[in-house]
Amino acid sequence: MKNSISFLVLVLISLNISCGQKDENEVNTPDKVAFTPQLLIEDLPIAWGMAFLPDGSMLVTEKSGELIHFKGGKKTIIDNSPTIYFRGQGGLMDIAIDPDYQNNGWVYISYSSDDGDDKGGNTAIMRAKLNGNSLTNSEVLYKASPNSTKGQHFGSRIAFDNDGYLYFSIGDRGDRDINPQDIKRDGGKIYRINRDGSIPSDNPFVNSEGAKTAIYSYGHRNPQGMVKNPYTGEIWTNEHGPKGGDEINIVGKGKNYGWPVVTYGVNYSGTPITDQTQKEGMEDPLYYWVPSIAPSGMAFVTSDKYPDWKGSLLVGSLKFQYLERLELKNNKVVYREKLMPDLGRIRDVRQAPDGFIYVSVEGKGIYKLVPNK
Repeated sequence: MKNSISFLVLVLISLNISCGQKDENEVNTPDKVAFTPQLLIEDLPIAWGMAFLPDGSMLVTEKSGELIHFKGGKKTIIDNSPTIYFRGQGGLMDIAIDPDYQNNGWVYISYSSDDGDDKGGNTAIMRAKLNGNSLTNSEVLYKASPNSTKGQHFGSRIAFDNDGYLYFSIGDRGDRDINPQDIKRDGGKIYRINRDGSIPSDNPFVNSEGAKTAIYSYGHRNPQGMVKNPYTGEIWTNEHGPKGGDEINIVGKGKNYGWPVVTYGVNYSGTPITDQTQKEGMEDPLYYWVPSIAPSGMAFVTSDKYPDWKGSLLVGSLKFQYLERLELKNNKVVYREKLMPDLGRIRDVRQAPDGFIYVSVEGKGIYKLVPNK
């Protein structure tokens, strides 16, 4: 009997080793530093988003409401930026330029707005043109409703796909049991619109009575990272879980990503939210973090300036204050690496048209990652 128990223990240990996910769940620290972080723009409390103009200059959103144009080593504050509802996680958030910017000059911004009859605010998307040091031709393309005085989960990132559709995210606004699973309500969604704010005729819920027709996918918690996969054209997001269960997802038309019905996280108190991590009709994440890293901006590396990183996904960690590099194989994370440890809360990361990677660190500014020879 004793020998049988010992054999069973060995079998279980063997199965645990062979079936475990130790390699991809372990965050590695590289033996050799591949780059030097060069502080490019100083004294930015929370530089939420970055966009690069054709002349090589940069537009930066400061969460407190300032839109900054950085050119030739000089910061200029842009006039007529949107009026924000500055509360909690809300403020001036993401920024992106039109795929055809050189011909039309449109700049897109996400921000928290108090427009509407209800008290509080919600996420809005606008576009405008940069004329000298001022925004002109401003147009609000989408404003989520209702407003809420809650300060959490505004989202919000912006991305364009290969067909020029504009995607943006709005978090569940702290109403997890109401918003994410209801397509008649804003919040906890990824949206897809035309660049003029109109709704694409093939959006998944255009024929659903009472639905918010801009919705493209639902069942999200708080997506604060979004990027087009340059290799496949798919839109990828990351989103904050509760305590544990941050996720990376590939956005699919009409798909339900499960929050809060399924999650790998628990309440901040440690009590369970649900006993389900999977359910038929709900999408599994491509990857999830336990414990949570509090993911922020994300970017794919395609540049020849970082040959060993090609194909990798970079994700900022707000909680643990580092930049994470994830190696992927067949849409599976096979290796994780910790970069820029303890430098500060990473809010955004972008690969610029010049091929260099730029990283926004809260309380410090924006760094350029200069490869070491």
